[in-house]
Amino acid sequence: MSDNRRDRLDQPRDPGRVQLPRFDPEAFGRWSEGIARYMGTAKFIVYMTVVIAAWFAWNTLAPKDLRFDPYTFTFLTLILSLQASYAAPLILLAQNRQADRDRLAMEEDRRRAAMQKADTEFLAREIASLRIALNDVATRDFLRSELTRLADELDEAASRREKRARME
Repeated sequence: MSDNRRDRLDQPRDPGRVQLPRFDPEAFGRWSEGIARYMGTAKFIVYMTVVIAAWFAWNTLAPKDLRFDPYTFTFLTLILSLQASYAAPLILLAQNRQADRDRLAMEEDRRRAAMQKADTEFLAREIASLRIALNDVATRDFLRSELTRLADELDEAASRREKRARME
């Protein structure tokens, strides 16, 4: 239903449709990760300990008419339960987002490893084919030995010709 039709008074509304507020799941996820990250620090534990110690001190040592939680710290228990009831889902949401990031990173690592393996296998095949091709190609040492042998044969042929020429 378009926004214009919903705002018009001469058009009936769809019965039973509750419009819930919309939120950006990515922004909410980043916010929950920030809270979970902060709750996992020593700073949070120290601050929480200081607040609870101050709460105990005030409600134990202050005059009875200034105490705001006189009944065995019932209000403190309520506040800590409320904090825990919100902290647990936020921490789980942050862990799920981290698990999703880890899964994507592992998939990317696998993809890169497969590409590197394929590149390595290709290079190994190329090197093997070059080695096979080089066995058919004359090396420097082979050429040197062949030229030396040819030079020796030419020297022998020249010396035989000189002997023949002398004899004649």
